Amino acid sequence: MKRILVTGATGQIGTDLVEKLIEVYGDDNVLSCSRRERPENWVGKHYESLDVTDAKRFFEITKSFAPDTILHLAAVLSAVGEDNPQLLWDINVNGLYNSLEIARELDLALFVPSSIGAFGPSTPKVGTPQTTIQRPTTAYGVSKVAGELLCDYYYKRFGVDTRGVRFPGLISYKALPGGGTTDYAVHIYYDALKKGSYTSFIGEGTYMDMMYMPDAVDCIIDLMEADPSKLIDRNAFNVSGMSFDPSDMEKSIQKFIPGFSLDYDVDPVRQAIADSWPDKMDVSAAREQWGFDPKYDLDAMTKDMLEKLAE
Repeated sequence: MKRILVTGATGQIGTDLVEKLIEVYGDDNVLSCSRRERPENWVGKHYESLDVTDAKRFFEITKSFAPDTILHLAAVLSAVGEDNPQLLWDINVNGLYNSLEIARELDLALFVPSSIGAFGPSTPKVGTPQTTIQRPTTAYGVSKVAGELLCDYYYKRFGVDTRGVRFPGLISYKALPGGGTTDYAVHIYYDALKKGSYTSFIGEGTYMDMMYMPDAVDCIIDLMEADPSKLIDRNAFNVSGMSFDPSDMEKSIQKFIPGFSLDYDVDPVRQAIADSWPDKMDVSAAREQWGFDPKYDLDAMTKDMLEKLAE
């Protein structure tokens, strides 16, 4: 990567990623795109308002900026998508199709994140293999499986350099998440500092893979800089930094805020989604093929989150 266009740049991943890209590649070489108008104090100087379902404008902006890589983050997340599956499909699949066509026409590399949501209740829950059965039961999951297959097709049929990972729940202090099932793992830190307690909408004993955002940002860059000849599983590498349930987070926070307490008011919709996902994925393919190596475990993440949010 030398010159990069990022869609969905104002989202949870994009907010952290753009800052890192500018640090690594320079402000002149990063274009942030989002459906939102430019936020106040946005970190980068290049910014365009873009609806990724508008294929003509998407193409024009891309051709004008002349990147070598698109990092296509624009998407509707799992819980929001269950409320509006039509919107989810339009953005997650039609928007992705537009990015694939642009990458094909302009000969660009393309990163597209998939998700643990691409798995379903029939997927092995512990040690979830890199290649396994994928029968998701949510609109979000269906869109992510479709995305994985589309990216595979464009690589095999047209030679587009498509790459991607299956992200777990992502935790960041810079931007709140946008309606995902794993959001409790971000909100809990805010409430720990503000109220000293948290009510979880996910039940005790519900284990899910998670990752701290600095590791997620690094893994995007590392994958896109990897030697393509070594990439066997191009478009949906399992990645994860840790696996825990809400009570594990409670214990971790109590190491830094001893009086913190946790209770439960389970949301049946998000709980059903969580129950359909893996407890712990096998990430060995990512480690072997491009050196995936997350730095944060639960306690290290908790310490950093609480320190940064307190500031």
